[in-house]
Amino acid sequence: MSQPFLTCAQTVNKEVQQQKEADLLTQRGQKQLDLGQAESAFETWQKATKIYQKLHYEDGISGSLINQNLALQALGLHYRACNTLLSALKLDANASLCAIKPQQPTESMEKLLTATINKQTLSPVKLLALHNLGEVLRRLGKLDESKKVLSEILSAAKWIPSIDTSGILLSLANTSQDIYKQARNQYSEIEEPVFQKEFINLIQKQALDSLNIYQQLINSLNTPKEVQLQAQLHHLSLMLDFEQWLSVESKLGNKKLASLHIIITQQIQPAVDLLLKNHSTFFKLPASYSVYAKLNFSKSLNKIPDQQFHSLAIEYAESALQTAKSTNSQRLQSESLGTLGKLKLEKSQAYFEEALGLAQSVHAWDLAYQWQQELGILYKEQGKYKEALQAYSAAIENVTLVRNNLLSTNIDLQFSFHEKVEPLYRDYMRLLLIDSNPNLSEIIQTNERLQIAELENYLQCRKLNLVAFNEIENLDPSPTIIHIIDLVDSVEVISQSPKQPLYHHSIESQLIRGHINNLVDTLQDKNLAYVDANVILEHSQALYNLLIAPIKYLPTSGTLVFTLDASLQSLPMGLFHDGKNYLIERYGITGTLGSRMQPPKLLKQKQLRAFIAGLSKISPSFYAPNAPKGLKVLPGVEVEIANVKKGITSSKVLLNEDFVSPMLDKELSTDDFSIIHLTTHAQFSSVPDRTMIFAWDKPITVSEFNDLLKEKTQSIQEGIELLVLSACQTAKGNKRSALGMAGVAVQAGARSTIATLWQVDADSSALLMKVFYQGLKDGLTKVEALRVAQLQLILNPQYQHPSHWAAFLLIGGWL
Repeated sequence: MSQPFLTCAQTVNKEVQQQKEADLLTQRGQKQLDLGQAESAFETWQKATKIYQKLHYEDGISGSLINQNLALQALGLHYRACNTLLSALKLDANASLCAIKPQQPTESMEKLLTATINKQTLSPVKLLALHNLGEVLRRLGKLDESKKVLSEILSAAKWIPSIDTSGILLSLANTSQDIYKQARNQYSEIEEPVFQKEFINLIQKQALDSLNIYQQLINSLNTPKEVQLQAQLHHLSLMLDFEQWLSVESKLGNKKLASLHIIITQQIQPAVDLLLKNHSTFFKLPASYSVYAKLNFSKSLNKIPDQQFHSLAIEYAESALQTAKSTNSQRLQSESLGTLGKLKLEKSQAYFEEALGLAQSVHAWDLAYQWQQELGILYKEQGKYKEALQAYSAAIENVTLVRNNLLSTNIDLQFSFHEKVEPLYRDYMRLLLIDSNPNLSEIIQTNERLQIAELENYLQCRKLNLVAFNEIENLDPSPTIIHIIDLVDSVEVISQSPKQPLYHHSIESQLIRGHINNLVDTLQDKNLAYVDANVILEHSQALYNLLIAPIKYLPTSGTLVFTLDASLQSLPMGLFHDGKNYLIERYGITGTLGSRMQPPKLLKQKQLRAFIAGLSKISPSFYAPNAPKGLKVLPGVEVEIANVKKGITSSKVLLNEDFVSPMLDKELSTDDFSIIHLTTHAQFSSVPDRTMIFAWDKPITVSEFNDLLKEKTQSIQEGIELLVLSACQTAKGNKRSALGMAGVAVQAGARSTIATLWQVDADSSALLMKVFYQGLKDGLTKVEALRVAQLQLILNPQYQHPSHWAAFLLIGGWL
């Protein structure tokens, strides 16, 4: 049937009608979002977008896409929200701006962002899209990028009359607050004194920057009431958190922080009074925003040790629940009930159970795990261990679901990993150990999941491609696996020997902690080579007697695979001494993260093709701002490189000026090397940005190293068999070296990595590498080749001091 002919007038009328329909859909979507119905709002705005696209109405299309992004953000789908905004701005979705982890160095990303903003004609709609982009980048945890976008558009918006910039300022303050939170969380894990000082300054600066912007918004008469309320809430929440941190730090003797602590403390009461004075504003917000505002205030009030404030906190949480019920949003109701569970302790179990049911009904696993954890604590206190174990187990499953969801991100879990996530795993393991016959397999698996989650959090990446030992076929000879788990009050050792039952023993922390700390301090001393070997032996024998000697089914030889907790990761296990021999004299030793690794594979002689690079001269990278102070020329680099070349089938060498990051990228992406051997300064730290390998032109951080090797590992199936990092060292004070080493290895896609815990003598290192590569050439496994090389040094009177041979660690596959 033919289509009827439409006159121009009819066409115009039809377009007007479609425009009205799209406008109505836009308004309906806004109402749905205000009521917490984000999924419905998203679908409504999708329909509006399609109509605007038919009408070729550009502002309507952009505006609708911005709205879709708001709904996606409310659903926690920040990655999709970010790409939706790129469509609104007509930008390339493959520009990697929205990638979960930056695929480009920050410098390149900054240039990309500046170019992106400069391309835009800053109409109110485009400005709104860029503002939302800054907001969604923050929620993706890309804080530097968020700050860059918001700062740039704030500067540009000053030249546009009648544009209200208060919302952009609020977002900028929120980003500064998140940088503060991220730094504060990292600081709690930093053991290196030099980095602690850096982070104290960063934490202070970001907190004060953020507080100043909030105060500016609060004081301005032009700030809309809703934005002013948000600024007041964030201002109070940040002050309370900052006050708590300052309180702890000032007790450690920092007079400057003690003075600041007094100033911040004095500002808390006036901030609370101001919010109470603006009580009516809470009820003028759209329903979903009102719920979050009341809960925010309730949580802040509860942090102030005063019964009157505790009662007020309950009032605001109950009010939030009533508002949430009026929206029919299960998520909002679940958050309100969970908050009340923490406030009304006498009814907390009922509140948490109801909150959990609602969270599960809408698959809000990020809420469900919190209520399961709270219920686990309650059941444990009541002596209901079976119920407590079930609650903890379910909570861990849900944390894993949240962390592995590639379409969403949760920066709260990311920034508060050691505060919120790690205790969940450790409490569960402690609970499992209460049983007279504990489930040792479950404890091993839980520790494994914690270690993988910790590494993923350290690298800020998603699911790592690692497999468990029991999933690897034809693993012959099977090694003995020794898990050493630090549960603060105790250290648990669980061993898995071939064809034997699991064996477990426990050591009180006070018996072991001093030996660990003293040995780490001794090994990280720059004068280690002059320390009497008996001083080292005293602690290494004590640790052997406590950790290894009680193991019942320990074979007399073979391979020992250690999965170590953070407190032991900077200790070379081969250094442990049984009174007659070092452990390395009896066993090949390797370390893994939670008994997971790249599938191990024996290196064949024809595969011994290496890419070798090194620095034997002072390079510009030594003076980079993030480089450790006092780097010196590495002696013996050229001798070591010559020895490596002799021990392998074929190689490509980049030395000094040739060893620049672009050349490294070019060589690794165009050639098929099974071995990468780098003889250059490297540093391992608990701070990822301070874990770096030094090329001639610049230090390459762990995430940049991943980018360099990514193409290679994706383009060939074999991947990198062995990554050797010679002349590297652990940042002084750090006990989590293996995290950095494993990070480099995993990001590189390497099956095995050899690295050193401290900078080793040039001559002994060159000899060790010569013997190691000769062993590989003769068909030895990596673990055995390294052991033979270490024994050569022990047997040499010139090199038998542990400073020469004990630093070398094998991480990953041992074949």
